[in-house]
Amino acid sequence: MKARTESSIFTENKQRKRFLVRTLAAATAAGALAWAALSGALTGAAPSEARAASPVADGAPGYAVEDFAYPQADKILQERGIVLKRGDGHITLADCASGTGLLQVMARRQADPICFKTVGDSGWLTLEIPAVYVIRGNDYDTQVDMTVGDEEKSYDIAKNTWTAVGESADEQGREHLLVEIRTSK
Repeated sequence: MKARTESSIFTENKQRKRFLVRTLAAATAAGALAWAALSGALTGAAPSEARAASPVADGAPGYAVEDFAYPQADKILQERGIVLKRGDGHITLADCASGTGLLQVMARRQADPICFKTVGDSGWLTLEIPAVYVIRGNDYDTQVDMTVGDEEKSYDIAKNTWTAVGESADEQGREHLLVEIRTSK
């Protein structure tokens, strides 16, 4: 193996500096070219013409399509084991220590309560939390839908108190899956 000499290190550093200077110069030139193209300087257009908006689809505004998918649902599933599917954004997963007025869900497979913040006049959230047995309501009128096998059950949650749901309200003690929460003022 060759030993690196002081002159070879000097040559390598010099080559690196040349490369960096060339790269910086090319990037600066590309940026200036892009700016000129966007400002209309290359097309010969006057600055006021270059900035004028052109109609989209015969003057009609574009459409934004909301799919109501819960943001970062994959990350929440991975970290907390909770499937959050879709909602209107008025019921969101919250840290139980973040304050009062939260919906609290207790499930046998979760060590800690699962809390949801509710805002607005009404809200809905579809989700999957297995083995739910009790829910604490807040100041909202709250209904939850649960499934057990092929059977669907709905429960009205009492305001600001714990309500037995799922297996704790089932005569046979069957494990229920929480699938939807709906709130209204």
